[in-house]
Amino acid sequence: MVVVDLQNDFCAGPVAAARYPGDPARLATVAANTARAVEAARAHGIEVLHVRFLGDPQHQGASWRHRDAALGKRPKCLDGSWGAEFHAVAPAPGEAVFTKLACFDAFLSDGFEAHLARRDVHHLVFTGVFADVCVDSSARTAFQKGFHVTVLSDCTAALHLADDTVLQFMRRVYGARVTTHDRSAVWSRLPEVSEQQEGPWPPRPEPVPASTRASD
Repeated sequence: MVVVDLQNDFCAGPVAAARYPGDPARLATVAANTARAVEAARAHGIEVLHVRFLGDPQHQGASWRHRDAALGKRPKCLDGSWGAEFHAVAPAPGEAVFTKLACFDAFLSDGFEAHLARRDVHHLVFTGVFADVCVDSSARTAFQKGFHVTVLSDCTAALHLADDTVLQFMRRVYGARVTTHDRSAVWSRLPEVSEQQEGPWPPRPEPVPASTRASD
């Protein structure tokens, strides 16, 4: 299980409230559900990986700095600040923590991919924020590198797009299995095992009208 950026600046306090366009209660629900999913994962003996973001200016590339200046964005999750601290879920002793330095993708954090290789991991269950930014970026790379992808829909929320739109995109493009935190009997298993209970995996995409169909 990969917990992505469940940090104060993204989930609670004035920074999160100013950025998130929806009901702040949604972020509280996502955090609470993720905490429950993490406890279930631990109970099943599933490894939990924690990914965090640090946005200090010294970590930002030129394009990141240019974007922030053009859009008036302030850096978030500054190293050592309350905003950078984990929210609702704290790493347990022995659980690995990976740090992204002003980037979205967990695979760009030092040691993340190597850790998966050492552990012979083939299936990643994603939770955390935001569904259309860091969760999507990490899930996209995971798919391209051959990992099975599961996303817990009630443990994530989108920042810029509708939640359903983002999840449907992941289903269609990454073949992601989308389920909820309370279905641990499903997400705790590799897709090849759980598909016998859940039906074909990945879900068969709905037909797209020929007039709107685009090539990959």
